[in-house]
Amino acid sequence: QVQLVESGGGLVQPGGSLRLSCAASGNTNSFAIMGWYRQAPGKQRELVATTTRGGVTAYADSVKGRFTISRDSANTMVYLQMNNLRPEDTAVYYCYDRTWGGIDYWGQGTQVTVSS
Repeated sequence: QVQLVESGGGLVQPGGSLRLSCAASGNTNSFAIMGWYRQAPGKQRELVATTTRGGVTAYADSVKGRFTISRDSANTMVYLQMNNLRPEDTAVYYCYDRTWGGIDYWGQGTQVTVSS
């Protein structure tokens, strides 16, 4: 059974930084893509960033140059370093994994609030 647990969310002022972490357990060798999505109130869930086992990364245009995704070699942790945060980054952030077989797993989410 795969489990994803996020941590690191919180309240931060505009221009500040946060680092989100996601701990994966279970059959982590099956993970092909790991990443982060977010969902703001009243909006659809949207892609933030992904990384493949080969290290190829992709980012939403809105976070390019500000956010950095990384993962450990054991495929058990994925991180999202968020710099220069803006009020529009406020959302619940979800950790996401897709297996080689196309099965998606989601964490419970962690709240990020950017406000002065």
